[in-house]
Amino acid sequence: MIASVTGTVQSRRPDHVVVDCAGVGYRVSVSARTLEQVPATGRHATLLTHLILKDDGMHLYGFASEAERELFLRLISVAGVGPKMALAALSASSAAELRKAIAAGDSKRFQVVPGIGRKTAERVIVELRELIAGQLAVEVRAEPAAGDGRALARDGLVGLGYDAAEAESMLDAAGADAGAAPEELISAALRQAVKAA
Repeated sequence: MIASVTGTVQSRRPDHVVVDCAGVGYRVSVSARTLEQVPATGRHATLLTHLILKDDGMHLYGFASEAERELFLRLISVAGVGPKMALAALSASSAAELRKAIAAGDSKRFQVVPGIGRKTAERVIVELRELIAGQLAVEVRAEPAAGDGRALARDGLVGLGYDAAEAESMLDAAGADAGAAPEELISAALRQAVKAA
């Protein structure tokens, strides 16, 4: 498995880059978000990668962050979502935005991606929602008072990019109870935010 490539950028195209690593040029398919972070031709770059073997050959996919690579892997695990479709989704929105959408059950965020219809978008939500909401709650455990699910949920929302005041307002609007599980509170708050938008 090729987990990353480091070398000189030989070329940049809308859907891929070529990175020269010790005389070997690796063609790496990337999202528009990752492409924005790839340095100019001739500069040094490092990309996290994931290799997929198919009947027609080996395909290398590159990512600027571990969060993007992890979400790519989650997306392609859903039936009907291939690597190109997953890259298209990651080009349309950041990994953090997509994770928010999944946790909130916002399938419309995926329906704007070329190639993803209503059924596929709903399948993404159904298959990934619980997992992503759970990860969000766990990732930002700053060890507030034991059993304070609301505090953990607030920290989870802050980790998603909301400021603390927004997070509190979202939890209030969702009728959050401090004794509830953080994953449930985050999901409820994000659902409420989507309805209010």
